Amino acid sequence: MARRPLPRILSNGSAQLARSRELARTAADSATDVLHPLITITRGLRRLAAAGRRRWAETPKERRGALLFLAASVVLVVALVPYGPLLAAITLMAAAAWQGRDRSPAASDGPDESQTQRLKSLYEALVPYFSAAEDPEPLYSHGGAWDKAFPTYAFDGGGRISQLVVRYPAYFTDGEAEARARIEHLLAAKSGRGREYHFTWDEEGNQLTVGVLLPLPVDIAAQRFVTTPGETVLGFTDPTRVQRTLPLTHGEKQRDVPPVVWRTGLRSTEPHLLALGQPGSGTSTLLRSIALQALLHGDVVIVDGGGTGEYACLTGRDGVLAVEAGLAGVTASLEWAATETERRLIAANRAHQAGHPPPDDTKRPLWILLDRPTAFTHLAATDGRKDPQHLLQVPLRHGRPANVTVVVADQLDSMDALSEPVRQHTRARVVLGPATAAQLESVLGAPPHTTPIDEVPPGRGYARLGSGPVHRLQVPATPNPYDDATPDALCEAVLDLLPPRTTPADGETIPEQDQSEGEPEPVPTEEEPESVPVTAEASESKPDAPPVLTKEPLPNPVPVLTKEK
Repeated sequence: MARRPLPRILSNGSAQLARSRELARTAADSATDVLHPLITITRGLRRLAAAGRRRWAETPKERRGALLFLAASVVLVVALVPYGPLLAAITLMAAAAWQGRDRSPAASDGPDESQTQRLKSLYEALVPYFSAAEDPEPLYSHGGAWDKAFPTYAFDGGGRISQLVVRYPAYFTDGEAEARARIEHLLAAKSGRGREYHFTWDEEGNQLTVGVLLPLPVDIAAQRFVTTPGETVLGFTDPTRVQRTLPLTHGEKQRDVPPVVWRTGLRSTEPHLLALGQPGSGTSTLLRSIALQALLHGDVVIVDGGGTGEYACLTGRDGVLAVEAGLAGVTASLEWAATETERRLIAANRAHQAGHPPPDDTKRPLWILLDRPTAFTHLAATDGRKDPQHLLQVPLRHGRPANVTVVVADQLDSMDALSEPVRQHTRARVVLGPATAAQLESVLGAPPHTTPIDEVPPGRGYARLGSGPVHRLQVPATPNPYDDATPDALCEAVLDLLPPRTTPADGETIPEQDQSEGEPEPVPTEEEPESVPVTAEASESKPDAPPVLTKEPLPNPVPVLTKEK
């Protein structure tokens, strides 16, 4: 559909309004300059009249008659003296002009004593980094002029630097990451700790701009985001590098916040995500937020390696295929996910060869969310089984054309325990919680343009999608609604987003599979031609037993693998 052009009043109305405001402001300034003497005299007359009223009110009643007689005598003498009224008017205007002058203290053009001392200290600290013995006219030298090195500066109400432009010599190695990191660390330490600073390097102009970033909002609850299928909101960031905003409900108000949007699907260049963080940093909150958004258009398989019931609210919900916390259940679910990925690839390939669109059952997104999968590595080694992470190789390698997305969340110190396919195929990265610059660079692949701080709220960190820039990130508040320590408002926000529970009809069973020729099917047992992943309860009771097949009603819907006709 062709877009209709906006009306003239909407297309260029803002420019006309801006031009009108500028003309009105210019006219007002000109009128103020012309009428400034009259305004000053009027203000002085008003002050003289107020002073006269105060003097009359302070005079006792028995002396007011004498005061009136004295004033009348002065008026009479002025009237009888030659040129008296003219001289009296001139005197009155002069007194009014003196009384009506602007008495506000003049704003200081430069910093005060404490601010000057802070700038001098910062200048002296930069001398060893920005000076060279061979420089005939050094910009930085001990006891030098700091105002040449800092052309622009600003301070906040607490006396700390809020904005600073630093000039540096051309021979400084601003193209090396280590040299930049030293300067950024020094400026952050001298300007005041506990704040996040943004650094902008201008290599052509040999200038460094330092700005203080405002804290990201931490009170935005989980809600429906205005996104299209295939878009997932990881959190919110600064408006410096994001050109898009989302309308959000913040209490009773509406506000627009710039988001970090992760795009998945067939055309995504970062189809899988890896989130790392310290304990309590909010990785589970991120997984819950992603799960609630994924359930709008797809199915979800959840692996809870923590075993603390963080995802109990999703059990039995429509679209949630499994929530596993035991080794046998996790292995069975991941085996099914690998088989389902292969089935989708084969079905889509056959449709493409026949010139038909892909089947509908291959278009519905499948999400595999794993929270702390490294917890099962030791259990599998103790039991003599294969690490469940190896089962992720097929979904990670071939998940994008099959509409299968894998999200892995683990602790930052367990990154070495992650399998090679997980680290290789997760190009979207998130780091939450406190982390050093070296850790951020090793996980994200690039250093952030801000200084990390030691104390951050839960859900605060950094995100990088593929080879894009590093963004500050604040995950929306998506707590466990069954936690007693969670505020009621946040619990209600999460419960409102949960899909309804799936209740199987009485006597509902899994349909038998057609054993005609076609693609390979999972190996059936003697009792049923279709295998069903073992539940967590059965796996804990009999860890070495094969998958048990039953025809009883299942608590969760299990996808059925069908053959292509």
